[in-house]
Amino acid sequence: MTATVTAKGQVTIPKPVRDLLGIAPGSKVDFRRAADGSVVLVLADEKRPTSRFARLRGHAGKGLSTEAIMALTRGEA
Repeated sequence: MTATVTAKGQVTIPKPVRDLLGIAPGSKVDFRRAADGSVVLVLADEKRPTSRFARLRGHAGKGLSTEAIMALTRGEA
């Protein structure tokens, strides 16, 4: 994707990039220099959009003790 820099140094971020990063009007972005010298655009807001993988994460509760897991494995439960 290509964008043109205006006389004021402004650039319109392409919509696919805005959608990918969750950038909305009023969002703040950071420009970071990567180890290879390239510049990376990242969303600077504290409230980052939930990734599609983060939505799948969860916690099943306290869980089972080691003894209970071993009993289930052995067929004792």
